[in-house]
Amino acid sequence: MTILDSIKNEVITIMDNDPAHDFEHVMRVYNNAQKIAKKEKANQKLVLSAALLHDIISYPKSSKRSKLSSIESAKKSKSILKKYDFTIEEINIISDAIAEHSFAQNKIPQTIEGKILQDADRLDALGAIGIARVFATSGSLNRPFYNLDDPFCNARNPNDNLWAVDHFFNKLFKLEFMMNTKSGKIEAEKRTKILKLFLKQLKAEI
Repeated sequence: MTILDSIKNEVITIMDNDPAHDFEHVMRVYNNAQKIAKKEKANQKLVLSAALLHDIISYPKSSKRSKLSSIESAKKSKSILKKYDFTIEEINIISDAIAEHSFAQNKIPQTIEGKILQDADRLDALGAIGIARVFATSGSLNRPFYNLDDPFCNARNPNDNLWAVDHFFNKLFKLEFMMNTKSGKIEAEKRTKILKLFLKQLKAEI
């Protein structure tokens, strides 16, 4: 069994997150990170370890502690990584990548490992799976799909604390311009087109 397999098995046993940040999300981020790391010629072991551990602590979006999720995941990751064959420098690279990846932290990671993790995680907020995650989260918080008077924020500021569709305007449409890597940007552009097609169809239906 490889180190990554061992970490993966440990993550499965400790994760207890909402549907938008569950183990399936972790594995999609892992796959995204693997593709980007290969194209960017980055250290796969470090990038993929960070991907596996990036959401081991994930507070609900309704919690005041939500913005601390990545910081606490980074801290917990250190105690896990110490069990395996990582140097102190490698552990710090991985934990820093985890701490800085979150949209809520509003940071551009300093390392290529951090940049790749951030891109991989943001890609999972876009495309078909991104749409599914928006409505899974909004459903768990009992938020309506859209504002009846102005569903697409034409004459008001988006408020995704109140309506699901507002999240597209408040966050998702910004992501393609915030990607760190060339390969991440290319994929983000493709997935953003899916979001726009969805809203176009939604507009026709409501």
